[in-house]
Amino acid sequence: MNKNLTKSVLFAVILFTIAIAGTGCLKGSNSTPGTIPVIITRDVIKDAIDTSAHSGGFISETLTNAVSTYGICWSATNATPTTSDSKTADTVSLLSFTSRMKGLKINTKYYVRAYAINSVGTGYGSVIEITTGGDLTSKVGTVSTLAGNANPDLIDGTGAAASFYSPQGITIDNTGTLIIADAFNSAIRKVTTGGAVTTLTGDGTIGYVDGSLADARFYAPQSLVTDATGNIYVADFSNNIIRKITPAGVVSTLAGSGSAGYDDGTGIAASFNNPRGLVFDATGNLYVSDRGNNLIRKVTPAGVVTTFAGSRASTYADQATATSAAFNRPSGIAIDAAGNLFVADALNYSVRKITSAGVVTTFLGDPTHKVIGSPSALTFDAKGNLFIVDQTGRVFEVTTDKTLLTLAGKSATAGYTEGSGSSALFASPQGVAADASGNIYVADAGNNSIRKIVLPTF
Repeated sequence: MNKNLTKSVLFAVILFTIAIAGTGCLKGSNSTPGTIPVIITRDVIKDAIDTSAHSGGFISETLTNAVSTYGICWSATNATPTTSDSKTADTVSLLSFTSRMKGLKINTKYYVRAYAINSVGTGYGSVIEITTGGDLTSKVGTVSTLAGNANPDLIDGTGAAASFYSPQGITIDNTGTLIIADAFNSAIRKVTTGGAVTTLTGDGTIGYVDGSLADARFYAPQSLVTDATGNIYVADFSNNIIRKITPAGVVSTLAGSGSAGYDDGTGIAASFNNPRGLVFDATGNLYVSDRGNNLIRKVTPAGVVTTFAGSRASTYADQATATSAAFNRPSGIAIDAAGNLFVADALNYSVRKITSAGVVTTFLGDPTHKVIGSPSALTFDAKGNLFIVDQTGRVFEVTTDKTLLTLAGKSATAGYTEGSGSSALFASPQGVAADASGNIYVADAGNNSIRKIVLPTF
């Protein structure tokens, strides 16, 4: 057990409990002189219809006086909007909140910021400028099947002649070949752009064996990522380890003891609990969504594991200190060009954002506003568009100007149908990747297939 982190987390929890107790869960009043709330404005995400948008705020410093009201204010004319302009007023409960702005005009610039009010005064977050456009609800993707069929099996072949068994993770190597974590086959598969499927390693037998491709064994691998030299890294979910496959075909263990647990350390001295998502930063550090521990872990190229974000509590909390924040079953993970991490926080029904400075906020959704369902995977394309897979059956895109598009699928409607937009159906989609040509690939776990989405043109 990482005792230092545990002590830090307990201390943070005690401080948080004292703050909440002193403010009546952020409500009420306090006659003691204090300070106005310090608040951060969250990203503003526009809806496809562009007459509404999502944002929110996060109270980032300890409160001295209880908050009575918070929300978002906005204006098309006032560059520093106040509560005298258009605003929301949200129910005060947590330190962070989500708001939805409505009644926006198309093709209009707006100034937006969060606010929070206590007995001392009103605190405002930084101003974010947005410009609405036209109705983009017709911009949907076209879905087809690249490889696989509805029947679970381990069969190499082309297109529908190939079989998978609950494919979960998906990545693309530097040749454009898709690499698949075929979970229930405990195998790593390859798929060409023409749909030809081969098995790289694993034969359907559960196990934990390092060595050659022929000898190696996995246990329900969930996600993969490649580095610049062609190594493949695998989140070996049920073995609770991170594996490495070299271009020469040697499988080894980068980190993890093989037993579920929580320990920072080097190599096999570290432990994970169902590692789920993987992504590299620009300097070669690997970030892991440690799903069972509700943490984001960091692994250096030398295999040194530390805890980057999360407190192990399965709840929802934004925080200015990463290890005081809380996640609930973090799954997919992605990184943008600025080095911000984005986490598919599945049971908080949100995408969380972690800055390089360790500030954790909510990018989209929350446990109450389930805008994107239960996200399972994320990826950025070369242009900086973010793609989100909702395991209840949808695929979303957040464009570079932060407009939310529903590309394909229906919420809570499982099926296996090709087509465009909501006429296409998935069954528990779990992984997503973007190729250099702008196509999106989805690991459609319940349909045992790899689906391809051709994006709309603008």
